[in-house]
Amino acid sequence: MGLILTPKQVAAYRKDGYLLVPDLLTPPEIDAFLEAQAETVAPEILELGLRRHTADPQWRYLASHPRVSGIASQLLQGPAMIVQTMYMEKAPRGGTGIALHQDAHYIRNEPGTLMACWLALSDTDSSNGGLCVAAGSHLAPLRNTRPPRDSSEHASWVKDYAMRGPDGTEWAETMHSHEVAGVSRDELTFLTVPRGSGVFFTGRTIHGSFANRSMGRPRLAFAIHYVREGTWVFRRDIQDLAPAN
Repeated sequence: MGLILTPKQVAAYRKDGYLLVPDLLTPPEIDAFLEAQAETVAPEILELGLRRHTADPQWRYLASHPRVSGIASQLLQGPAMIVQTMYMEKAPRGGTGIALHQDAHYIRNEPGTLMACWLALSDTDSSNGGLCVAAGSHLAPLRNTRPPRDSSEHASWVKDYAMRGPDGTEWAETMHSHEVAGVSRDELTFLTVPRGSGVFFTGRTIHGSFANRSMGRPRLAFAIHYVREGTWVFRRDIQDLAPAN
């Protein structure tokens, strides 16, 4: 069954650019997903990468879960479409995080409806590399970025992507892992997200995570990116959107 947000929750999302919602997934639902990740997966499903939700029933289950996609539709004020999905397992003793970034740098879209849900599949906090956000950062234009500077904290990569505009024009674009410049630690809120809870945030909200410095607590998370129906996504690899409901 879906979950209806209160006006206060919606107002907080509009003001802060993120919203933590508890108890989206049950322990059996999480266990079923994690058990499936330990099984052998067909190569053709692995090759789908960020679109694995189109063929893997467990990935699709989380991405279209009524308590998740239903909230996305409420916040988008229209039908939610799934852009991409990611399972993020961060090992203890130094598993690296994703530098502070804004998703709209990676997933250009018009008219800018991109949002995400970050689902905690284990108890997460700052000690095991949990999520952090910069409240209100979505209200300003996209910030300048640079490649991540500290490889002990954040992964770094460079990749070419095929792009296509709504007029059919095609081109290639080189992207790199982003680190938003000029964000102080005082601007960040380090979230404690219990297992089964989720954080919804806009495509402009600055967020990221640091290395897992715990001795024995893996940080497990699943992220879904949505746009409102009718939005154009420029990257060819994630251009074929899937209905969330």
